[in-house]
Parts: sequence; structure tokens; C-alpha cells
Amino acid sequence: MFKRTRVNVQKKSNNKQTPWDASSLTGNFYFVGGESNKPETVTTKEEMNEPPAPLPEYENMIYVQGGTFQMGTNDYDNKKPIHTVTLSDFYIGKYEVTQNEYERVMGTNPSYFKCSDCPVENVSWNDAVEYARKVGKRLPTEAEWEYAARGGNKNNNYKYSGSNSLDNVAWYNDNSGSKTHSVGTKQANELGIYDMSGNVWEWCNDWYGSYSISSQSNPQGPTSGSSRVVRGGSFDYDGFNCRVGNRSLYTPVDRDGRGGFRVVQDK
Repeated sequence: MFKRTRVNVQKKSNNKQTPWDASSLTGNFYFVGGESNKPETVTTKEEMNEPPAPLPEYENMIYVQGGTFQMGTNDYDNKKPIHTVTLSDFYIGKYEVTQNEYERVMGTNPSYFKCSDCPVENVSWNDAVEYARKVGKRLPTEAEWEYAARGGNKNNNYKYSGSNSLDNVAWYNDNSGSKTHSVGTKQANELGIYDMSGNVWEWCNDWYGSYSISSQSNPQGPTSGSSRVVRGGSFDYDGFNCRVGNRSLYTPVDRDGRGGFRVVQDK
């Protein structure tokens, strides 16, 4: 077999190359494909500290590193008391779920303000939960929502999500023209999340109830209730309702042109 190969190579190369005989090489000769020919890859310190590239299922999701924060405010009873909450890592939607995304999954667009890139609205809590289930995600807990709205571990203690100037980060009653707007057209917050103040109220998973004064880890809210938490304010509410600590409520079957949602995924 070796002899036949030797002869065939000589014929193909017009006798310029004979295998296994180094003295027969009359031109450049290279060994290709060996591991020893690959350049050594050096990983820099900066590259080692970079977060991993997001997997496809995390597209348009923002990684939120867990941590401990002070949840609530002391301005109204339903936002008291300020209490310590510790959360694990999670991913949250960079944007509110859009009408295009919702229709693609659910087969319908119930929104009053038709616009493919605007947040879906006029959806109940039950609708939002069903959408999240179909895409392998879930609604945020109220604590996850507030932590992300405050900027997570990058929190700058802003009044609104990403700024002390509401016009910079939100569509609300003074600038919206009484309608929703395309997601992501205002300034993002510290984590790169858009529209957590204004545009539409956002459903949270929790039943609405009083806060506990004690420290909590990954709280899920009350075990029962009659209404679910909504957060963030909307296009036709004032700045007070768009603050990161503000909270309100709807019953799970309520549908309203002011109400939408975003989704969360566990790490």
C-alpha cells in the first residue's frame, strides 16, 4: 500500500515530491491541520471578567445580579415599612412585552393603542401568566420588579427608574399625548432596562398585601388575596405614580389600556 501511494504521489507531482523521502522535496511543503500549528490562545484578565454571551433564550433579557436592598418607602401606608430584602440572580425583560411578541405567541392583539413595537396592554394578570408560561418564563415578583427598577446593585437612588428627571426615562401624562409609545425610546436605567417608569403599569406575580417589617429572602408576597400587584405607573398617570417605590393593584381578571407586563427568567 505504501509503495502504491508513493508512486501515485510521484505521478501527481510530476516527480517533484516523493513521500517519506525528505531529500526529494523540491518545493515548499507544509503539514496542515495539526494541533501544534494552531496559535496559542491567551485569555486576558478583562475577558475573564466579562459576563458570558447570552443564550438564545435570554435574548432581550437583562441579567440582574442578586443582592440586598431596602424595599418600600415611608410616604404612604401601603408602601410602608421600608424593609430589607435579599434576592438571588435572575433575568428580566429589557423591554415590556410588545404587541408583536404577544400576538406571535397568543394569536391575538387585545391592545387599544395598536402599534407593533408598543407594549401590549388590555391584558389581565391571567393573560400575562399564560403568555409567560408559553415562552418558558414567568412574571416578576414585586421584590424582583422593584430591585430591577432601582438599578439592582448599581442603584443610584433615583426617584424614577434611571433618573430623577421623569421626562428622561418615562412616558407619562405630561409628555405621552395620552397614548402608549414604542418600547425602548426613553433612557434606560442603570441596568439597561427600559420603561420601568411610565408607558404601562406592569403586572407582578404577587397578591397585593401589606409589607412585612422583618428581613426577607426572595419573598413571594401573600399566599392569597383578591388583587395582584401592578408597578411603574403609565402614560396617563403623574410622576408620583411612576416612582420606583410606588405600588398599586388590579384584580387578576382586570383588563385595561394602561396595563401590560414584562417577563422574568431564573438564572
